[in-house]
Amino acid sequence: MLSGRVALDEQAFLPGGAIMSDYQRQLGARLRAIRRQQGRTLQDVEAASNGRWKAVVVGSYERGDRALSVAKLAELAEFYGVPISVLLPDGEHDRSASPAERTHATLDLRALERDDLDPDLQTLARFASTIQRQRGDYNGTVLTIRTEDLRALSVVFATETEELVARLDAQGVLIDA
Repeated sequence: MLSGRVALDEQAFLPGGAIMSDYQRQLGARLRAIRRQQGRTLQDVEAASNGRWKAVVVGSYERGDRALSVAKLAELAEFYGVPISVLLPDGEHDRSASPAERTHATLDLRALERDDLDPDLQTLARFASTIQRQRGDYNGTVLTIRTEDLRALSVVFATETEELVARLDAQGVLIDA
């Protein structure tokens, strides 16, 4: 008798015969990344939600062990203060893609407000603020910018796009996948 997960192509079998898809795993990884990016533990989520989101349940969503309905995903997105699209593993927010293959990058606007942020990145904070004003987008948590924006920023920072992305990642400014 097998216990745990046994991978088969893009699916894994869970105890009891349930199937976990690759999409479920990717969605769970996105949920975990957002939670960690906000500096929260599973217990913090439970406490901040007054028990609405139990640590064990959120953990099972993050591992892909438990299916997540669209309604619950929307509620979690609202709880985390991010657009639901940031949580969806559609490839647009996939940091594993090289900068040349990227179509978007998602900036953590709260990270741009940190006191310990590299002073050189204040230019990026002003850039993000300008884009927010142009779009009328004041959610205050994340901002998605296009590849062209990354290229323009790399010119401003006198670096290659790959180096800029690595720098932003090291500063905790990019939302990771």
